[in-house]
Amino acid sequence: METKGCRMNDNNTEVKKIYHAQNDPEFQRPCIDIREKRSRELEDGGSVSYQYLHGRFEGTDVKFSCCFPEKEHFAWRFFQHLSPFPGPDEELAALDKTGENDFIAFSITHGACYVESNMGSKAIFGGMGDPTIIYRSSAAVAQVCRKAAQEMYGAHRVYGYAFGGSGGGYKTMSCIENTDAFDGALPFVIGSPVSLPNCLTVSAHGARLLRNCWSSITDALEPGGSGDPYKGLTQTEADALREITNMGYPQRMCIGFKTEDDGALPVLTPAVHEMDPDYFTDFWTKKGYLGADPDGSAVRDRIHMEVTVEMAGIPQEEQKAQTIDGRNGTDTAWQKMLTDASAAFIQVNEVPEKDNLFLWGVDMLIESGEAKGKKLHLGRIEGNCLIPGMSFGTDEYKEVIRMLRKGDRILLDNSDYIAIQTYHRHQIPADRTFHAWDQYLDAEGKPVYPQRDKVISYGFTTGGCGSVQDGQIQGKVIVMNSLMDTDFPWQADWYRRKVEEVKKQEAPQCFRLWYNDNCPHGDESETGDHTRLVSYLGMLRQGLLDLAAWTEQGILPADSTGYSLMDNQVVLEESAADRKGIQPVVHLLVQGNVCAHVSAGNRVHFTAQADGAAACGKLEKAEFCFGEDDSFSEAGTVTRQWEENGITHALIEAEHVYHKAGTFFPVVRIITNRQKGDSFTRLRNLCRARAIVNDAEGNKADEK
Repeated sequence: METKGCRMNDNNTEVKKIYHAQNDPEFQRPCIDIREKRSRELEDGGSVSYQYLHGRFEGTDVKFSCCFPEKEHFAWRFFQHLSPFPGPDEELAALDKTGENDFIAFSITHGACYVESNMGSKAIFGGMGDPTIIYRSSAAVAQVCRKAAQEMYGAHRVYGYAFGGSGGGYKTMSCIENTDAFDGALPFVIGSPVSLPNCLTVSAHGARLLRNCWSSITDALEPGGSGDPYKGLTQTEADALREITNMGYPQRMCIGFKTEDDGALPVLTPAVHEMDPDYFTDFWTKKGYLGADPDGSAVRDRIHMEVTVEMAGIPQEEQKAQTIDGRNGTDTAWQKMLTDASAAFIQVNEVPEKDNLFLWGVDMLIESGEAKGKKLHLGRIEGNCLIPGMSFGTDEYKEVIRMLRKGDRILLDNSDYIAIQTYHRHQIPADRTFHAWDQYLDAEGKPVYPQRDKVISYGFTTGGCGSVQDGQIQGKVIVMNSLMDTDFPWQADWYRRKVEEVKKQEAPQCFRLWYNDNCPHGDESETGDHTRLVSYLGMLRQGLLDLAAWTEQGILPADSTGYSLMDNQVVLEESAADRKGIQPVVHLLVQGNVCAHVSAGNRVHFTAQADGAAACGKLEKAEFCFGEDDSFSEAGTVTRQWEENGITHALIEAEHVYHKAGTFFPVVRIITNRQKGDSFTRLRNLCRARAIVNDAEGNKADEK
């Protein structure tokens, strides 16, 4: 490959080499194998036509697709999505999306070509001999898109913007830092070079140790709560909460511990085994590791139990048609790597039984018989039956089940899963800008826990995107992170500081950081818990449009969000004027308070105030959920609107009658929009309050 020649700057230091796709002999033979007119259905029942191109680079495994608007609607730009985990057919992943999740429809209805590629991947999460192919192939595909646009529609400057979330955010940063193929980029819900596996291990550690108290933690943080999430916790629980908090885990997301979801950790654990195999023995045997403490939580929760097979089988083998797996979101792409073995069962002579049993992360290791040496992952226990679950890096479950015979021995073991949960303690980065690890240093700045030979995070980062982030952006960048993201929101602040270190006084001319409150990691319209979370898709789409306007017309986007860091928690400014960004701000009161005592059978008055600068647009919708169920059953009435110092305010009111005693959490959810009626650019936020309802006789409700 060829790059721009190295030169020296005024400080006599070497300037970074930038990759030129047009000079790379590996990507000089693009071949278009499909060229046809297609159409997509829109949310309002209409449809829009577009030109579809699919192709590949001869002599490589790189495939790509481009979806062009018709000529009269083309604004001479493209949006190129970079998936978290590209698979061999990733260029087709967006084709099955519909409604608000349809990025192809969003792009072509806003004058842009939508572009996606498999980045040269042969398999899901497959290792790449040269991970730079990720940004090199992405740059080459961008150049193909430009050339195709000019061939179809005439000579014209074509602007290009890369975007991607989570693992795709890494790839987006890599593209804008190492190539000249993109005019701008929008990485979202991003991590830092030391994210993996640490974000996931911290979350798993918290899920295990806080599994009995997550409800009291989240209630303390609710409106009207005590404000002290440590109240009532045991010392072990308090220490665990303090540790994950200082690492940046959002305390409000402890609500997620009720499901003990470990995210992509099962996918990454085999890689840790390969990179640091001795750790899993050292954890249980060497001083300074949690597992070596005989009175510690690791030993208490460890399962290391041998059972005997009575019978095994697969009652119903489902035959599934081979289709393209379209899961390419920030919370779904990694799931393509998992195998679901829940159709099988293994009946055994006994199962683990003890108080407060921790059954997550249990491996089933076959110790005798024809299947000796094979491994499955335990999903759940039903009676005396072991039901395998979702797994990665285990053996083919149908083969194992067919080998099992009565009397075969199985070791049930969660040792490795417990061990990896504190791996981050032994991975302190030398770079002290990663301040979340300061909690593991003593007064002299020395580690309080034994350290591994190397910090493996950088290997994950390089392997996942081809480079380690350095802030040397080659175009305009808007970063967007979520406050309810369990992958540490502060990491976007780290990247902002890295860019400012490089760009210095020029940073405001090329960089923005927007934080969105009440938004999760996942990039889908449905958040799973819509009384606590809102989708950031509208903010993301509006961000892409603002990035294009900034680059093509010089129209400045909204200022970076106003926030501060407190113990590695991102704290947003309270008012819309100080918060900035593009997400509207909303507050909710019950009878004039964030927490109110009311009586069953009486009318209860709710007032909400929605505030936002011009970047937030106009209020489009306000709706209430009163907490008796999770439905937003009533639209609020806008009783007053006014503007003051550049901020638009709207007062929204509603009334409701509670018919039974209890503690309820009413919610107001608002939508603003800069593009009136545009289903793709809805800017969302919500606010919760607390209503403590006494019964009709005046007896007080049980205050949860």
